[in-house]
Amino acid sequence: MKRFHLLGLAWIVNTLIAAATFAAEPNLQRIEPPGLQRGTEIEVILRGDRIDDAQEVMFYEPGVTMKSLEKVDAKQAKMVLAVAPDCRLGQHALRLRTASGISDVNLFYVGALPEVNEKEPNNDFKEPQPIELGTTVNGVVQNEDVDYFVVEAKKGQRISAELAGLRLGRTFFDPYLAILNEQRFELAKSDDEPLVYQDCVCSLIAPEDGKYIIQVRESSYGGNGNCVYRLSVGDFPRPLGVTPTGGKPGEEIELTWLGDAAGPHTAKVKLPETPGEFLYYPEDEHGIAPSPNRLFVSDLPATFEVEPNANRDQATAMAAPGVATGVIGEKGDEDYFKFPAKKDQEYDIRVYAREGIRSYLDPVINVFQGSDGKHIQGNDDSNGNIDSYLRIKAPEDGDLVIRVRDHLNSGSPLNVYRVEVSQRTPALTVEVPEVRQYVARTVSIPQGNSMAILLSARRENFGGDLNFSFEDLPEGVEVTTFPMAANTNVLPVLLTAKPEAQLDGKLVDAVARPTNEDLKIEGHVKQRSLLVRGQNNRDMWGHDAARLAVAVTEKVPFKLEIVQPKVPLVRDGSMQLKVVATREEGFDGEIRIRLLNDPPGIGASRSIKIEKGQNEALIPMTANGGAQVGTHKICVLGSAGYKAGSVEVATPFADLVVEDRLVDFAFNKAAVEQGQETKVVVGLSPKRDFPGEATVQLLGLPAGTTAEPVKVTKDAEEAVFDVKVAKDAKDGKHASIVARITVTQNEEPIIQTNGNIELRIDKPLPPKVASAAPPKAEAKKEAPKPAPEKPLSRLEQLRLAKQQGN
Repeated sequence: MKRFHLLGLAWIVNTLIAAATFAAEPNLQRIEPPGLQRGTEIEVILRGDRIDDAQEVMFYEPGVTMKSLEKVDAKQAKMVLAVAPDCRLGQHALRLRTASGISDVNLFYVGALPEVNEKEPNNDFKEPQPIELGTTVNGVVQNEDVDYFVVEAKKGQRISAELAGLRLGRTFFDPYLAILNEQRFELAKSDDEPLVYQDCVCSLIAPEDGKYIIQVRESSYGGNGNCVYRLSVGDFPRPLGVTPTGGKPGEEIELTWLGDAAGPHTAKVKLPETPGEFLYYPEDEHGIAPSPNRLFVSDLPATFEVEPNANRDQATAMAAPGVATGVIGEKGDEDYFKFPAKKDQEYDIRVYAREGIRSYLDPVINVFQGSDGKHIQGNDDSNGNIDSYLRIKAPEDGDLVIRVRDHLNSGSPLNVYRVEVSQRTPALTVEVPEVRQYVARTVSIPQGNSMAILLSARRENFGGDLNFSFEDLPEGVEVTTFPMAANTNVLPVLLTAKPEAQLDGKLVDAVARPTNEDLKIEGHVKQRSLLVRGQNNRDMWGHDAARLAVAVTEKVPFKLEIVQPKVPLVRDGSMQLKVVATREEGFDGEIRIRLLNDPPGIGASRSIKIEKGQNEALIPMTANGGAQVGTHKICVLGSAGYKAGSVEVATPFADLVVEDRLVDFAFNKAAVEQGQETKVVVGLSPKRDFPGEATVQLLGLPAGTTAEPVKVTKDAEEAVFDVKVAKDAKDGKHASIVARITVTQNEEPIIQTNGNIELRIDKPLPPKVASAAPPKAEAKKEAPKPAPEKPLSRLEQLRLAKQQGN
């Protein structure tokens, strides 16, 4: 229970430190409007906190540029954005950079249609807001709000309506969309459409000339000011799926649209030269879809299922490595594929469906041995992903057979899937660990100062040391980094801005490469910004960035430095790490300090501060018995209140040398009575040489018990302590006594502490009670003297004489 309270207190302290640390950064809360039409210029309002020193907007993708920026106050700014005619449609992301920091990610959308704003009141079915077909509406759903819009269409004309709500990344918004006729009958409706995650798509062919009403609401009639939406209404194509699921780099493929109101349609598309995911926007003479269908670009040989393939004997042959595309079209349908395998060869088998290509299918995969049909392995959901994955080792030479089906054995023309069979290959990803939970890390470096972050690397199917480099840093920023050792996946990195560096920001890639040049692998930044969380903090919507936001910020009034320790920290040892602050005149506030990260096996206090007006503080550090021996680069972060909030800087790196113990202790039990003395013997087995004498002392002795420290040399085999116990010392077993050895080297202490010494203190035995004296012998009583004889009478005398005569 005590450990729980300590951990809970540490979490609270760290949370408060983090909250204070980042208080000066801009808090960009919303962009109004949340979307832009490409090929136009538009004025956008930025709303939030601490944005009065806004300097620029940082875009993750090309196509949008900032033409002007006008600072209104601490909570509002205006800017004019220009959207290129060929800007990619759909979701984009930006960050606001101010003189003091970088905001969180905010999302906005780029569309192809003219944009209008919702106009209240429009919550009466009989008086809907008129809009033209081919319009995007920016609106908001308040509590119990229902918005109505009306369009006119000709018989046979396609009406497509697509809504982005949750995907705007504001809040957990579950929208509902319907198309109704003038008699209020629902002709099409949508709640959660797999293609657009939890957002909505409705599409139909107008059955007659007339007016059609579009209804927008929250699915359970909730809503609030953050339930913002973009509703695109037009006669643009809106297939809910496409097949095949991809092709080779640079290849032109013919796609079949599935689920479009106008029926099946084929279209040709040229794939990019670079492998990976490709966003395909269906387009015809009536327009272009607001959001994409997903395709894969891959060098792997591709196969399409050949019906019938509903059992093992009819399995469609595919290559391995290779991919196969199919559709679970009917209820109870199962598709089989087979490929040749070698005994003990490992394969990764993935099914991309609901998660990977936004299909209707909830896939289940099973693998069988081709020779006898024996089941080898299966998978439904993989690591929280509704799609399926398994890694399998071939039990023998011969075919392996894959079966794909729907989890509920349902069927639909939209149950498209992609099976990918690959062999294990090396892969490398660079990640930036969060400091605040659910908030993606950014780097703000004050002019003439430093900031430090951690990078982590995820190696797959290979090992070894890694080198890191940074691309496109702001001018005047230098990086200090080191190879990441093979036995770790975390690396501290220091970024320093020259005093003359201009305020600027860049989106930076951190590239990792093996030091072994024979391994041709590169790892790049992958950073997830979690924007909308569902129940149990489930990731409902967010943004994946391939670059890290870095900025040079305005100068702050203090710098920090670690005083380089002159001695090692030993296992089971402790150390006081000195941190010194250099303050500018007029700044005397407290500075909270903490280690950027704790090396393996090292613990350091995270609640230390350089007090107001002081220039240094000590951070207590301890090493456990398994601390990683070697030299570790350490760095201290310091934060202080300044101007509107808080600012943070980092020290340059210092070396922390971790070594093995000075000695191994051996402990014995001892017992003593209150008011007495005893000897406690601690065995010593030196682990390494040390100069001169060391001091060994006992810590944790109970109150009323004392023992003087003992001096020993490296050759000593034991330390003997004279332990004095007061008469009123607490009796019982005392098992929290430890031994500490201290060696002075380079005028600094090396300290090691271990212990489980047990001292039993007994109460004295009660004093002996004296034995009772034996009873004194009774004086002998003198025999009673015979009573004097009584004279005989005459008659008695005669009788006596007569008797004697006889």
